Amino acid sequence: MQVILLEKVNKLGNLGDIVKVAKGYARNFLLPQKKARRATDEAIQEFETRRAELEKAAAEKLLAAQQIGEKLAGSTVQISQKSGVDGRLFGSVTNNDIANVLKAQGFSIEKVQLRLPEGPLKTVGDHTVQVSLHTDVLVTVTVSVLGEHV
Repeated sequence: MQVILLEKVNKLGNLGDIVKVAKGYARNFLLPQKKARRATDEAIQEFETRRAELEKAAAEKLLAAQQIGEKLAGSTVQISQKSGVDGRLFGSVTNNDIANVLKAQGFSIEKVQLRLPEGPLKTVGDHTVQVSLHTDVLVTVTVSVLGEHV
């Protein structure tokens, strides 16, 4: 299925690109999230008339993400979790836990924006986590997991 992208999508294309994607990907993700439209002649003409408006909105989103990224970059988040004597946690620290702490600090971060390279954190210590604020803005945050000995 051919769609016209209404915003930049990772590993797919930029605003205004006409790309061919699987029907399920378009129907279940791109179209409901308003990231794309079917590439009919009418849709392409309508997009060309609205192109400047969409580009301006995309630039504003990017600027807002960069401003949040400047505040967030290099910050440290501390999370306490029950642990054993050897430094392993009973359970783990997930992206949901980190997102809740960041929200408490005043950042509007969702759990899907957090990238945990090795999965949930299972040991005490400092771990680097990436926050994807925008497709072009990736910020590194240090998560310090503190152990509460039982």
